Amino acid sequence: MVKLNKIYTRTGDDGQTVLVNGQRVAKHAKRPVAFGEVDELNSVIGIARNFADNSDIDDMLARIQNDLFDLGADLATPEMDDNIPCLRIAEKQVKRIEHEIDVLNKDLSDLSSFILPGGSSLSSWLHFARTVARRAEREIASLSAEEPINKFAMQFINRLSDHLFVLARVANQNGKNDVLWVPGAQTGKQK
Repeated sequence: MVKLNKIYTRTGDDGQTVLVNGQRVAKHAKRPVAFGEVDELNSVIGIARNFADNSDIDDMLARIQNDLFDLGADLATPEMDDNIPCLRIAEKQVKRIEHEIDVLNKDLSDLSSFILPGGSSLSSWLHFARTVARRAEREIASLSAEEPINKFAMQFINRLSDHLFVLARVANQNGKNDVLWVPGAQTGKQK
């Protein structure tokens, strides 16, 4: 368990941060940027939970928040000696997300258009979380182009944005209150 008895350490005053392996890197380096995006995503999901009036959805989001802390720890830990234990996103977490997507999606109507973020407050926040997840995914992909990362970390963040999309539709009364994009609506040249 983590024990934090002092919040400020002054060790980052020079624009660097310390990774799990003790390595000091610039705060704007790819690795801290990637886990920083994951942290922001976790915060947005925390806001979304304030609007979840369904305990199943709230429980699901709580599990995802815990997974995101695991993902942040994974990304904050460069590849290390196999004898040193470190927290990594596991295939089991990816499979759970996939299973939840399948269960949530089975009651949704087929889409005939792209969806505009909106509808209910919960759905709006989940759509926002989805876009932050996509940004985090881009940063993790950028990191993986330069350094090795856990393959399940990439799979997890990719599935998570899909999960949040489906969950946003569920929050809109299983898609009944989705706000559909009408191409060309403002030009009078609707397609």
